[in-house]
Amino acid sequence: MRLEKASSKAIKYACLNFHYAKAVPTYSIGYSVFENNIWCGVVLFGGGASVNMPIKFNLRNGQYLELNRMALNSKQSSTSKVLSIAIKLIKKECPTVKMLFSYADKGQDHKGIIYQATNWYYIENIESSGTEYLLNGIWKHDRGRYTWGVDFKKLTKRKKAGKHKYIYPLDKSLIPLCKSLSKEYPKTSDKSVMVAQLASS
Repeated sequence: MRLEKASSKAIKYACLNFHYAKAVPTYSIGYSVFENNIWCGVVLFGGGASVNMPIKFNLRNGQYLELNRMALNSKQSSTSKVLSIAIKLIKKECPTVKMLFSYADKGQDHKGIIYQATNWYYIENIESSGTEYLLNGIWKHDRGRYTWGVDFKKLTKRKKAGKHKYIYPLDKSLIPLCKSLSKEYPKTSDKSVMVAQLASS
């Protein structure tokens, strides 16, 4: 298995075809994933919009990244291996980055199994006050509702489900703080859900 810098074309295709959100997030770094010379999709990292990261960890812009998309087509043998290689590349290519963080979407019944499998710290169960709408079979955050070209007031809506937050320290000096904030992993009794999340994020 190998990862290499992804083209914008590969990123767009993978995000629109392999990920449930059907959207390309704002990203800083993107890697294409190959196994046995077969393209498996992309992994994306971005600056993120978390206002708590600098406060909690005394970090500045450029010292943390969000893992904001794993858009894979299930042709990879191990999603956890994909993530492990991506983390090693970030450590090598982005030496100023001290912390990674990511979210598991409760609205998709995700528990963050891939993060658990790669030893991330679980720190927060985030409740959301936002609203999302069902558009063409996909739940969409209301912040983009004026660009959809439809009357969103007629769409089915629900309270946004919230997310599970995970962190991964690249700087060893942050490990004690991460441990102090860590909580027990969210559990699932459905093994099929675990297998599915490990196979495709």
